[in-house]
Amino acid sequence: MMKRVITYGTFDLLHYGHINLLRRAKEQGDYLVVALSTDEFNFQKKKEKCYFSYEKRKQLLEAIRYVDLVIPEESWDQKITDIKEYQIDTFVMGNDWTGKFDFIEDSTAAKVIYLSRTPEISTTKIKKDLEIGF
Repeated sequence: MMKRVITYGTFDLLHYGHINLLRRAKEQGDYLVVALSTDEFNFQKKKEKCYFSYEKRKQLLEAIRYVDLVIPEESWDQKITDIKEYQIDTFVMGNDWTGKFDFIEDSTAAKVIYLSRTPEISTTKIKKDLEIGF
């Protein structure tokens, strides 16, 4: 039986830390769904403006061999619905979210895994480095 995995993120200024996360998420199963934050969700809920538009970020993710499907993330509350709709077995997030999604294991049959982040890289760091001219 095919094991399905889902992860969520903005994936702006795509970098090797993102690729590491996607590769390790895909290693948890056979089929990887990435729920990509829409521009509206990022701006309204996260107070972030993306450098690349949703469509461009989606195009980049779809070009990565570990990613099987990209869906829009439009609200914090859609995770349980997504897990049921896409028959997800494993929910994966970076360990900066540890504990925040434990409720998913209680509400669904999906296993929750928090993967360690690639320590020396982040979109925030890239933006800061660019500001100071690294």
